[in-house]
Amino acid sequence: MFKPLPVAIGLRYLRAKRRNGFISFISLASILGIALGVAALITTLSVMSGFQIEIRDRMLQMVSHATVTGYGEPVYGWREVDQDIRRNPDVVGVAPYVEKETLLTGQRNQPAMVRGVEPALEPQVSVISSKVTSGKFSDLQPGSFNIIVGSELAQWLGVSVGDKVTLMTSDYRITPVSAVPQLKRFTVSGIFSAGYNEYDRGMAFVHMQDLQRVLRIGEGVTGLRVKVRDMDKASIVAGQLNTALRGQYQVSDWSRENINMFRALKMEKTLMGILLSLIIAMGAFNLVSSQVMLVTDKQADIAILRTLGFSPGGVMRTFMVQGSLIGIIGTLAGVIFGVLLTLNLENILQAIEAVFGVQLLPEDVYYITGLPTDMRLSDILTISAVSLTMAFLATLYPAWRAARTAPAEALRYE
Repeated sequence: MFKPLPVAIGLRYLRAKRRNGFISFISLASILGIALGVAALITTLSVMSGFQIEIRDRMLQMVSHATVTGYGEPVYGWREVDQDIRRNPDVVGVAPYVEKETLLTGQRNQPAMVRGVEPALEPQVSVISSKVTSGKFSDLQPGSFNIIVGSELAQWLGVSVGDKVTLMTSDYRITPVSAVPQLKRFTVSGIFSAGYNEYDRGMAFVHMQDLQRVLRIGEGVTGLRVKVRDMDKASIVAGQLNTALRGQYQVSDWSRENINMFRALKMEKTLMGILLSLIIAMGAFNLVSSQVMLVTDKQADIAILRTLGFSPGGVMRTFMVQGSLIGIIGTLAGVIFGVLLTLNLENILQAIEAVFGVQLLPEDVYYITGLPTDMRLSDILTISAVSLTMAFLATLYPAWRAARTAPAEALRYE
């Protein structure tokens, strides 16, 4: 088969046994370094993407895809607003809510966000009803003044089902004697566990009418929570709702409300990728060393090729081919190993826990029982491109040095 001469010679150098075994060792180290870096990057980014999706999904179980609220005041006539929202074909659920930052008192005090909901409508926008581990979500009846608290909040307050907690708001009631805070005793009728610390530690639910009576806002609500058909299009739907409501209400979506957290997760993933790329860079530096030593070892061969009419550009391409092939082999091996490692990471984790008798991901700390992964083709292609680029750049200086070899000087002592 016809091959360009630089490619044929480069392949020959790659297969040939080296007179200097140390050069072969450095070449092997370069391949292993690149492969290790690529595999580590694929696995790490897959795990971080998996954690991002896990956090997002758990958060969105409790957070609505979009929210319609008033501009700093309660929304009255929310049933008409509800009808306007439901006219959007991408909306699959709407539920009103009343929300207030309070101080709950049991055996100890704890600030918590208390949300008043309609038990019949709330399942349309969240899964809180399925997260109740003790009691029933349907126990939230108007006038009962029952409250469902998060598992960690209940533990901190030292309460269980049937106990009383006192709810205190920042609103004050004027009496002939003095101003006193709004206080109301509620009965703990249930405990929920969302698997997300922010809600398990700082969230409680009551019936919407009960909280309206405590806050003395009549039929007003804080806003309406909206669930859309495709949560990735929530920002688009939010814009459509804002137009349909003629800007009379404030409309936001989950990505905008939690933008700081998702930016932090994205930045963490990016920085981790940059740091782990240094492993690939280490393999590339080894590639530079091996190629420089190979050029020195092949001085006589280069001189003979030059005397036979081989151009400096041809010499340069020869060593670039040889070095690039090392990068391709290392990258390909790293992709295969990284994909296999990611696909079997859960089994490997379980094996390590079984052998050493430890729990690497305690459920009470990380809220998960396994190691979530999300291997994305875009990440693999990006990592492969970075690896191949580093390997290609690593061949430029040794190849340029080989092209500058003077035939007479190289053959003087041969």
